[in-house]
Amino acid sequence: MVPVNADIPDIDVLFVNEPDPDANPLGSRGIGEMGMTGTIAAIANAVHHATGRRVRDLPILMEKLL
Repeated sequence: MVPVNADIPDIDVLFVNEPDPDANPLGSRGIGEMGMTGTIAAIANAVHHATGRRVRDLPILMEKLL
C-alpha cells in the first residue's frame, strides 16, 4: 500500500516576516520537502519490523511480502 492524501494530517503554513533575498528572487524559502525525505524509508522500515521482509523498491505491495 502507498500512503495517500487521506493519511496526511492537516498542514499548518507559517510565514516569517523577514524575506531571504539569497534564497531566490522572491525572497521565499520552503521547508516542506525536508520533512518528507524520510517518510517512505520509515514506512518501509515499519513494514520490515512488522513482517520480517525487507522491501527495497516501491510501491510496497502484498505480492512483494509473500
